[in-house]
Amino acid sequence: MSRASRVLVLGSGFAGLWAALGAARRLDELGAQDAVDVTIVSSRPFHDIRVRNYEPDLSACRIPLPDLLDPAGVGHLTADVTAVDPTRATVGTAGGATLAYDRLVLAVGSAVAKPNLPGLAEFGFDVDTYDGAMRLQAHIRDLAGRPADASTRTAVVVGAGLTGIETASELPRMLADVLGSGATPRVILVDHNPHVGSDMGESARPVIEKALADNDVESLTGIGVTAVDARSVTLSSGDIVPAATLVWCAGMRANPLTAQFGVPRDKLGRLPVDDYLRVEGVSGVFAAGDVAAARMDDAHMSVMSCQHGRPMGRYAGYNVIGDLLGASMMPLRIPWYVTVLDLGPAGALYTEGWDRRVVSTGAEAKATKQVINGRRIYPPLTGDRAALLAAAAPDLQAAPTYGD
Repeated sequence: MSRASRVLVLGSGFAGLWAALGAARRLDELGAQDAVDVTIVSSRPFHDIRVRNYEPDLSACRIPLPDLLDPAGVGHLTADVTAVDPTRATVGTAGGATLAYDRLVLAVGSAVAKPNLPGLAEFGFDVDTYDGAMRLQAHIRDLAGRPADASTRTAVVVGAGLTGIETASELPRMLADVLGSGATPRVILVDHNPHVGSDMGESARPVIEKALADNDVESLTGIGVTAVDARSVTLSSGDIVPAATLVWCAGMRANPLTAQFGVPRDKLGRLPVDDYLRVEGVSGVFAAGDVAAARMDDAHMSVMSCQHGRPMGRYAGYNVIGDLLGASMMPLRIPWYVTVLDLGPAGALYTEGWDRRVVSTGAEAKATKQVINGRRIYPPLTGDRAALLAAAAPDLQAAPTYGD
């Protein structure tokens, strides 16, 4: 009896999970479940709802992979991938294992890009991962046992993009809950750009600036951070801010495994893929999510977001099986783009289109954000095989309806 072919999916985030489930669904459609083994290889045995890491309650943000994969017949190996050799069609792990594949889906995501600043690695925090966000929360709880001086009461958030704005908007409340009514938290949002939310466009800026002010968040723009220690942050202006908490949210880069495929990458370190999510110039390899630069329409490339990572994963899963078994494949194009930015107690901001036209703010936009974060981006959690495979169909969801 010939061995089953093997599809390896590297990563268990939004793109990786849906690529694996999408592949399992396509095998069901083709009646070829026994012909192909689909296995996720990831560093953690979880699917983390990464985009919620800025929130104060992360209890629903880590889902055990067996709950999602076992019903669909998808395998999982917990291992750190350290090497990919596309010429030999093998993957190497930190534990010394070598895994062969017939097809590969690279979906190992991205990481916040931290510069080599004095003290940042030792004293800085981030919300890039679930574990990182939990370390930040533990640090904030620990502040309750310290004197409530200016340093204890102050947090600096570096990077006024979406993650930085969302994190800064939550921190005043998180600090107040820990420090008590006798202390007034101070949260400072720092960015080297001249404006906060510089990628959000002119119409969104006044909404963001007012929300930050309403949330008691100070903004320092056109400036950077040059050093960090346990009790202070040094700015590029030379000013030293007493602060016991620094959260780095500036810049993202694709996983460095993308460098091992021998093809040119974009400025974010992403691999070029065609409309079927095949890595251009590399045989047998697909890429999805933050490691892939995919065309969303004739003018725009994908962004590092679950909005694009989830459908990219579903289509990559469908297409990797089609490519392996000589069946049809489907091109991915997404004709709509929205941004829903959480602004903490000030509500949220909902924009439509690549020009980020504001269509909803405040409580109405917040309701939409809560639906997205709490339901829309989750896989079915019932353990039902049919529901999981149905959710993995390569169908584009309609854009969220603001006010839902």
